[in-house]
Amino acid sequence: MATMMTGRMLSRRSLLSAGAAGAGLIGAAALSGCGGAEKPAGSAASGDTKLRKVTFALDWTPNTNHTGVYVAAERGYYKEAGLEVEIVQAPENGADALVAAGDADLGVSFQDTMASYVSGSDPMPVTAIAAIIQHNTSGIISMKDKGITSPAEMAGHTYATWELPIEQGMIEHCVEADGGDFSKVEMIPSTVTDEVTALSTDQVDSIWIYWAWAGEKCKLAGLDTNYFAFADIDPVFDFYTPVIIANNGVIEDDAEMVQAFMDATRRGYEDCIADPKGAAEILLKAAPELEEELVVASQTYLAKQYQADAETWGEIDQKRWDAFYEWVSDQGFADPIEPGAGMTDKFQG
Repeated sequence: MATMMTGRMLSRRSLLSAGAAGAGLIGAAALSGCGGAEKPAGSAASGDTKLRKVTFALDWTPNTNHTGVYVAAERGYYKEAGLEVEIVQAPENGADALVAAGDADLGVSFQDTMASYVSGSDPMPVTAIAAIIQHNTSGIISMKDKGITSPAEMAGHTYATWELPIEQGMIEHCVEADGGDFSKVEMIPSTVTDEVTALSTDQVDSIWIYWAWAGEKCKLAGLDTNYFAFADIDPVFDFYTPVIIANNGVIEDDAEMVQAFMDATRRGYEDCIADPKGAAEILLKAAPELEEELVVASQTYLAKQYQADAETWGEIDQKRWDAFYEWVSDQGFADPIEPGAGMTDKFQG
């Protein structure tokens, strides 16, 4: 019951989220949750009830950010909930545009990406309904011999930039707050697709990565690195990345489906937390092109990060959400953003 759909890899925003996986194009499976135990007659999984078709758009090629969705599909949780979930890769303009247009019901995005379209008088009809990872696990990595142990020490070194306003604003804030001179950070426009090579061959001195993928990749390669996380530098940068988004019309008109999707997806991520090795096997089955050792390492790391200190997986703390958007607005990167704009907790529990 699985077919393959080929999508195009995204560019800078995707690399920011996935830690520049560099795995090439990986087909996304259209899954309806074929696994799981047999269900009694009359249940959604028995075939007697028509399944509600749902389209879920990834932000990038399959990786460990998405494992809970693949687990929920493989183990039949969506089918039990009466859903047939098709997992697709987004086009170059991203899952956000696909979901906003109604071409996908739900998808993957990032709070910082959403800032540009939840502000103003005509926001995109998209809302975050769950945090895939509870805290921001991104930061700056460099080779240890560069001596970059804090943001201030980025001055006098090169940094690979996506040339995104919020990205560069965060770097400037961290460097200056740490007593450094941001003007002395040499910005190198670059979409790094292989952090290990870029760092070990001195192509660039420092890179923004997400630890779960690129950090674990550098560890496996044996690189001797320094790393500092944005959330440790300033709590305002502990924003939500990535998140699950839904089309506002779908939320309004089919809240029961969204709740069913969330309940099944939560089960998938809870399984990832309880059994990272088993979760890794399911992701590798869906995306065999991925490197097994990296997937297992990443899955093991994320098992402690998906929920972290939250009461349940997927929770979004509005105070943290609003704090980041207040900073974004204060810096002039977006129009003033209303409290709670772009998120809802109505599907939690």
